[in-house]
Amino acid sequence: MTRVLVTGAGGAAGVAVIRSLLRRGDVDVLAADMDHWASALYLVPADRRRLVPAGRADDFVDVVRDICRRDRVDVLFPTVDVELPRLAAVRAELAAAGTLLASPSLRTIETCLDKLALARACERTVRVPRTELVGTPQALDGWQFPVIVKPRRGAGSRGVRTVASAAELDAVHAEEDLLVQELLPGEEYSVDVLAAPDGHVVAAVPRARKRVDSGIAVAGVTLHDQDLVATASAIARAVGLTSVANVQLKRDADGVPALLEVNPRFPGAMPLTIAAGVDMPSLVLDAVLGRAVPRHVGHRAVANVRYLEDVFLPVEDVLAPR
Repeated sequence: MTRVLVTGAGGAAGVAVIRSLLRRGDVDVLAADMDHWASALYLVPADRRRLVPAGRADDFVDVVRDICRRDRVDVLFPTVDVELPRLAAVRAELAAAGTLLASPSLRTIETCLDKLALARACERTVRVPRTELVGTPQALDGWQFPVIVKPRRGAGSRGVRTVASAAELDAVHAEEDLLVQELLPGEEYSVDVLAAPDGHVVAAVPRARKRVDSGIAVAGVTLHDQDLVATASAIARAVGLTSVANVQLKRDADGVPALLEVNPRFPGAMPLTIAAGVDMPSLVLDAVLGRAVPRHVGHRAVANVRYLEDVFLPVEDVLAPR
């Protein structure tokens, strides 16, 4: 039986991956998180729960590597942004010790997490809103206001704001590592993309986020839209995707899908994509293990709502905090 370790068991993405792999029946799933209250820790038996340091902690990689060696983990699924580049940097060492990493390459991760690098990597392939680094000569003029100012690095919508005038934009010039970007007027979409190890796009599932809570879609619907599929697939190829990523698009004034961001990991709304017929965590596991995966997987239209669910367990079953 294949043994898999999933990190980020307290996040929506971690929960989705763990539930997907548990449904297979041929996978021994270990769950890890920094927080002993992380919900998905308790989806697995007590002897399969692991506590790890925060993803930015100096000893995070060493602790995860030790767990993989001690527990003879075959495949490691990281689901937290800050963990991705750190674990990708030791991919070869993990593989030499017997653990394969189910995540994009370090180069792809670094490109996606740097929004300026991402824009430059894709601007010759798809519609990319004008994007400049705040404080550079290129960012001084030529804008139609309002525009968007956002951190060059960072997840979700943290630090993103609308700037209404040139005077207001001048006021943020002293801040470091910020981008100014053309504001797109159209509707926003997310596309979950799965690419095989050779870069071939196996599936691209567009969805509209109908309700969002704390950056996570809690209601949505999958779509059949070839423009969104084609754009997200082209972006995946441009960044060299070989696993799963979430591509965020928004239509411009002419209705053309344009790039916003790429999250090079499993998204929190992955259950909707799975329900639409594309079980990406399971497919990634097979691909990482060198098993055959379909050349193309289509999806069906389906909607979802999300609600809070309580899990009750004896107090003594809760892991002791680190």
